[in-house]
Amino acid sequence: MTCLPVSGLFPLLCLLLLGCEVDGQAGKPRDVYVVYMGAVPRQASEDILEETHHQILASVLQGKPSVEESLIRQFKHGFSGFAARLSKEEADAIRKKEGVVSVFVDPIYQLHTTRSWDFLQQTSVETDSGSIAKAASSPSSGAFDSIIGLLDTGIWPESESFNDNGMSPIPKRWNGTCEKGSDFNCNKKIIGARHYNLEDPSPTNSANDEGSPRDNIGHGTHTSSTAAGNQVMHASYYGLAPGTAKGGSTASRIAMYKVCGLGGCPGSAILSGFCDAISDSVDLISVSLGASSFFRPDFLDDPIAIGSFHAVAAGIMVVCSAGNDGPTAGSVVNAAPWILTVAATTIDRDFESDVVLGGNNTAVKGEAINFSNLEKSPIHPLIYGASARSNSSSDDASASHCDIDSLDGTKIKGKIVLCNHSNDDILKTAKLDNLKSLGAIGTIFVNDLERAVASTYINFPVTTITTEGANEILKYIKSTKKPVATILPTITVTKYKPAPAVAYFSSRGPSPQTSNILKANIGAQG
Repeated sequence: MTCLPVSGLFPLLCLLLLGCEVDGQAGKPRDVYVVYMGAVPRQASEDILEETHHQILASVLQGKPSVEESLIRQFKHGFSGFAARLSKEEADAIRKKEGVVSVFVDPIYQLHTTRSWDFLQQTSVETDSGSIAKAASSPSSGAFDSIIGLLDTGIWPESESFNDNGMSPIPKRWNGTCEKGSDFNCNKKIIGARHYNLEDPSPTNSANDEGSPRDNIGHGTHTSSTAAGNQVMHASYYGLAPGTAKGGSTASRIAMYKVCGLGGCPGSAILSGFCDAISDSVDLISVSLGASSFFRPDFLDDPIAIGSFHAVAAGIMVVCSAGNDGPTAGSVVNAAPWILTVAATTIDRDFESDVVLGGNNTAVKGEAINFSNLEKSPIHPLIYGASARSNSSSDDASASHCDIDSLDGTKIKGKIVLCNHSNDDILKTAKLDNLKSLGAIGTIFVNDLERAVASTYINFPVTTITTEGANEILKYIKSTKKPVATILPTITVTKYKPAPAVAYFSSRGPSPQTSNILKANIGAQG
């Protein structure tokens, strides 16, 4: 049994995810709505559930459009319900029907974006060298047959993290399937993969990976390898953090449910993923996505809360990320009592990119991943953003933050620029693009929170320092007529303290919905 979209409606879904449509006959705007009908009644067959869904739809549509044209997905395992194109009036009418628990507009959720297990000192049979061989020779090792289902963006099967060398046959209790796609195959590590036609589901569009379980974003591959990736020797990020990359449970199997695409994660696809994972007999479901903390639906209108409730009822643990809207208090999501909600923490590895000042060659500690091409000697001109204010800028504060249109390009060309900054990655990217266009050769951001987690900049020399470090740089700038500095390329530092600590971006509790329950429940690296 699968919980796939209704046949023949694939071309419609892409349009629906971009906004509502207007039915030409009825003249009413139509959105995708989810109709949730609770647990599957005892003795109710899939045929009976399908007939019930059709009858409910037919009673409000009255033939315009037809049930087949309106119906998008059906949920018939673990819980009952469906997703359909409806007008607001039709949705209101269904909401009053007997057996209907809730009706809500299909939401679009967002994703929550190697040394971790060494830091945790995990040296069990699953993560030691030769772990696969040990587990294979140990019939008592139940971990070897555990199946982790992930609701995410898909997976790259060719990654060495998912090599199945030495793994035993797929457990006989596995009830799932591997939906084939362009350049996609399963093995004894990735034993299942499904997709839900998220963007352009046309089978003729071979260039689009949305019609395949293949990951075209990278998030699902990352979460899968973190949870259950096999050992990959000599792994590094362009030479940084060299070592052995491995997941927390190297002997476990992976089942991927691709519920997210470039446009986000539709709630109806999330429910389909839960529906299939329950039917497929996974042991654990991992979900690293969720609603925004600024729009937190009630549990009966939340696809993750609904799907996880029925998974837990079926004996399947559900683990969800707490969200990335920290450090604001009360920003945690995925906080239903039956979910194990996990905050993000740091590890004892740091990526340092220090600033060296002229004069006495003082080094100010910085954090970033970059491959700076600047001279290692402090010979490059250095300027504070506020000192490069343009005539059109309203105040020094804007220039000190290096806001767009606040700087005079003639004053920063060929220089390293010191900028105050808030916790806005999109704004930071825009600032960097602007600084590069004005001729800056490097940037030093000041942010106490971001100093704890390295951002990646690759070729443009950028680093992040604390306010204390900024005060030291400003003191130096004021002490000389021609301040100079350099930004050093990143080095990897281990045994960094304090660690672990909750990452600045990780959402905090308490949850307004479950204020009497500790959320997040635990913190972990990932």
